Amino acid sequence: MTSMADWPVVPAPVDPGSDDRLFFDNHEWDTIEAATARIIPTDYDPGAREARAVRFIDRYLSGIGYVYAAADGSGFLQMSGRLADAWRARIADLGETYCQGVRELDTIARERFGVDFVSLRESHQDAVLEQLSGSSKPAPVGLTGEDGNPTIQVYAFDDGLTFFDALVAHTRQGFYGDPVYGGNRDRVGWTVIGFPGPESLRDTMDGTYSVREYYVQDYDWRDLIPYLRGAGRS
Repeated sequence: MTSMADWPVVPAPVDPGSDDRLFFDNHEWDTIEAATARIIPTDYDPGAREARAVRFIDRYLSGIGYVYAAADGSGFLQMSGRLADAWRARIADLGETYCQGVRELDTIARERFGVDFVSLRESHQDAVLEQLSGSSKPAPVGLTGEDGNPTIQVYAFDDGLTFFDALVAHTRQGFYGDPVYGGNRDRVGWTVIGFPGPESLRDTMDGTYSVREYYVQDYDWRDLIPYLRGAGRS
């Protein structure tokens, strides 16, 4: 297998700022958008709707054209051979998971409230998602948990995930990932967490963007590795 550096680069299939549907039909798009907006809701900060997480998911499910962005942001790497076949099969399975998931959301919504999921008020959408996931709605995520330790959000690779778990993982990716993949519109996800990301991937290649200023320059190893404090080392 050749190195990824040798793979051909092709332009993005559609305009990066376009909301053209590549996989979902209009109803599926609206349903998934509404669901992502309940996972990362809009409050005093933008949420998944503003970040266009649904656009990220739609492009991801459209085939293998949006899997690997070129390092300089000029397009996407073109896969071939068995790797391309494996990715097509994987994406096809995820696509079916999403289509079935939309049907399940609508079925639960109609049984409980008489209308499709997208037509429900937000509190009823939450109730449908709770029933689908089998878990109650989580509390807002904070920097630390009840025990004072940092809150850890576990990221799961999406092979074999249920619809709900895939939706949560992909909503996060669409909110926090590089905008080249279709989400994080206007870098709103980065703005929310105070991350001064690059204007484009190209900036990470030519030195325009650097995180050097955020590194701690002066430190004592005994502060970074507590067990060294009593080890008599300097």
